[in-house]
Amino acid sequence: MKAILVNDDRSLRWDDVPDPVLGNDDCLIKIEAAALNRADLMQREGDYPPPAGCPEWMGLEIAGTIVEIAEGAKQKSDWKIGDKVCALLGGGGYAQYANVKYDMLMPVPKNCSMVEAAAIPEAFATAYLNLFIEGNIKSGDTLLMNAGASGLASVIIPMAKAFGVRVITTVLTEEIAQNIKHLHADRVVVTTKEDIVAVLKEELDNGHPVDVAIDCLGGEVMGKCIHYLKHGARWIMIAALAGQKTEIDLKNIYVRNVRIVGSTLRSRTPEVKAQILASLVRDVWPKVETGEVKPTIYKVMPITQAEAAHDILYKGQNVGKVVLEVQ
Repeated sequence: MKAILVNDDRSLRWDDVPDPVLGNDDCLIKIEAAALNRADLMQREGDYPPPAGCPEWMGLEIAGTIVEIAEGAKQKSDWKIGDKVCALLGGGGYAQYANVKYDMLMPVPKNCSMVEAAAIPEAFATAYLNLFIEGNIKSGDTLLMNAGASGLASVIIPMAKAFGVRVITTVLTEEIAQNIKHLHADRVVVTTKEDIVAVLKEELDNGHPVDVAIDCLGGEVMGKCIHYLKHGARWIMIAALAGQKTEIDLKNIYVRNVRIVGSTLRSRTPEVKAQILASLVRDVWPKVETGEVKPTIYKVMPITQAEAAHDILYKGQNVGKVVLEVQ
């Protein structure tokens, strides 16, 4: 089969690789679509190696068709050959086929295309993990979701709204604010015009402070913002694209019982990931099927144009997910 490989100069090529070898609990998936994530860029640059046992090529989320089922997977699951599925992978999604453990598969939600389904597993699992498991968010709470134009924000914002959460998000320009209106965030802060620190202080003073923040930016601003949260709030760090260092008033942390949580989906055990996926199907799939929560697709490109697709993420041009179609 073919997959996207990284050359020595970090460029990409569509080339021959060995066919997947099924483990006893695996299903073989003929991949139809694979979605991009920032983790793919980090892996390409050598900063985010795949877990042991995963293929060297990138790709964390796919949609496709089951074409083979190993004996253990037959005994432990209800999957059938021909089922349309989406899957969370440790790596290896930029390819024609992937072997996936049966409990890493989810049915494609009704009313979802294969492209939309490919954009679900990693982003939706990360959203669910950080909203409901790490964040323990509930109806009536307020969420700060930084970087509102990101692929992850395009999932977290509507998912939070569907469960009765008030959402504040940040963007760089008025144009981007217009582009994410369909996500229905309650307050969109254009950071070139408004100071997010002042906004959070205003929210606190007005009696509806932030209960949970999900932050992929970090940097200097993070340490300033964390002073203006609700007592007992959770600030969840999932990346530090704006800088890995900040200054925090530690007294504020213990007086206000604020918790800073580091969180990545990729570092979780397979058992925990399987539990998250099962929870997604149980709790979120009904809202996907009614249209309350849907992935936002920015662009669909053939997998042979993976390098150009990566450039979109590198330049921050996308509002929502970029998806590769596999022919």
